[in-house]
Amino acid sequence: MVLTIMGRRNNDPCDTEYLCEDWEVLATALNDMVLQGFIKEDQVNNFNIPHYYPSPYEVELEVLNEGSFVINRIELFETDISASSDKSDFDSESKMSRLLLCDKIGYNVARCMRAILEPLLVSHFGEAIIEDIFNRYLEILIDQKPKERKNYVNVTISLTRKG
Repeated sequence: MVLTIMGRRNNDPCDTEYLCEDWEVLATALNDMVLQGFIKEDQVNNFNIPHYYPSPYEVELEVLNEGSFVINRIELFETDISASSDKSDFDSESKMSRLLLCDKIGYNVARCMRAILEPLLVSHFGEAIIEDIFNRYLEILIDQKPKERKNYVNVTISLTRKG
C-alpha cells in the first residue's frame, strides 16, 4: 500500500511554517457567502475540518505502534504549486480562464484546495454552491497576491501488511 498525505518537514507541530493561510481563505469565502445570503451562518458555524500535518517521523511512529505493517519506504516531497498550468484546459471565455491568466499560482492553490475539500463541502453545503465557493476562494487569493508562496509538503509511505 502506498499513501501520500499532507505533512510537514520537521517534528515541531508548533512551527509557524505550517500555519495554513489556505484554510483562512476558505473561511473568508464562506463568511462572505453568509453575508450575501447564499448560505446560513449556522451552516458555516457547524462546518469543521480538523486537520493535522504529521512529520515523516510521526507517520513512521504511528505505523510502528499500530504493528500491522512493515514500512518499505517513507519520503517527504514538496509539490510545486507555482508550476505552469496548461491554458488549453480552460474555456477562454470563462471567468476562471481570465483569473488564470492573472495569477497561475492562485489558480493552482485553489485547484489543490478544491481537490481536497470539494467532497467535504458538497456533503455539508450541497453541490449547488461549489463553483461559487471556489470562484470566491480564487478571487481572495488573487487579491492577496502573496509575494512568496510556500510549496505543499507531502509524506509518502510504502507499506506491506505483515504475515
